[in-house]
Amino acid sequence: MKEHAEPEEKQAMEQYMRNQFVFLGLRSPKRRVIYRDFVAEHGKPQDAIAIAKELYTQSEREFYYMAIDILTKNVKKQSVDAVDFYELLIRTEPWWDTVDLLASTLVGGHFALYPELIEKYNEKWIDGDDIWLARTAILFQLKYKDKTDAELLFANCAKWLDSDEFFIQKAIGWALRQYAKFDADAVLAFVASHDLASLSRREALKHF
Repeated sequence: MKEHAEPEEKQAMEQYMRNQFVFLGLRSPKRRVIYRDFVAEHGKPQDAIAIAKELYTQSEREFYYMAIDILTKNVKKQSVDAVDFYELLIRTEPWWDTVDLLASTLVGGHFALYPELIEKYNEKWIDGDDIWLARTAILFQLKYKDKTDAELLFANCAKWLDSDEFFIQKAIGWALRQYAKFDADAVLAFVASHDLASLSRREALKHF
């Protein structure tokens, strides 16, 4: 990945992320090609979690993205306790670019495999004071479509309605907007009966 870094892309990517993180300068399409070529030559990774741990020791943000890509390709192969590793990654230099992928794809996929974990971890995350874990609890059902536990979704949103955190308000609106594709009446009823932040309300009702 370092050999394929593009310095001209580095500055733009760092500025887009408000100069909070160091980048190599590898856009997603090129990163996917690097992974594809690596697999063609060396075979698929046998231990996705071990590789992700190694990648997360690197400084540049693209190594995080590569770790999440590899974990995503192996999400159905992980044991039940992988959720603790996913939680660790959510806590590691968190921002929307990594947390949203971890929430909707890895955590969401893991909970679909092991639904018995949902109550314990959802309660821990939604009742805690870490906004990124709370965001994860709100967003993990993004890809569940008509299998979404609406009662849980609405309860998670309701617990954080008073938050002035942008990323929480945005997550609430995003999660509601996504579920509205499958039960618009339920979302409209929730919005009508709760005092949402203007950002959450606007996002939730974006497609109405």
